[in-house]
Amino acid sequence: MMGFGPGGMDCDDVLADVYHYLDDETDAAVRERIRLHLDDCAPCLRQFGLEQDVKSLVARCCGGDVAPEGLRTNIRVRLSEVVIETTHLEYRAD
Repeated sequence: MMGFGPGGMDCDDVLADVYHYLDDETDAAVRERIRLHLDDCAPCLRQFGLEQDVKSLVARCCGGDVAPEGLRTNIRVRLSEVVIETTHLEYRAD
C-alpha cells in the first residue's frame, strides 16, 4: 500500500523504518522512497537528523557494537518525546 506523503510514504512509516534505512537494511526501492520522502518532508528530516546523531553517538561510545535492543527502544521513545515537545506550541497570555 502506498502512502500519501513525499516518496509515496506516510511520515509514520518513514520514521518506523529510519533505523533500517540508516543501517542500509532496506531494499533499493524502499531506500529510494525513504530518501525521496526525507528530501521533501521537513518534520521527518528533523527527526532523521536526530536519529543520525544518536546513531553516531552510540557507534562512538560502543566501539561500533550494535546497541542492545532495550537501549534502542529507550532511545526511540525519548526521540519521540523530543519531537512531540518541539512541535507542541503553548500559548501564554502575557
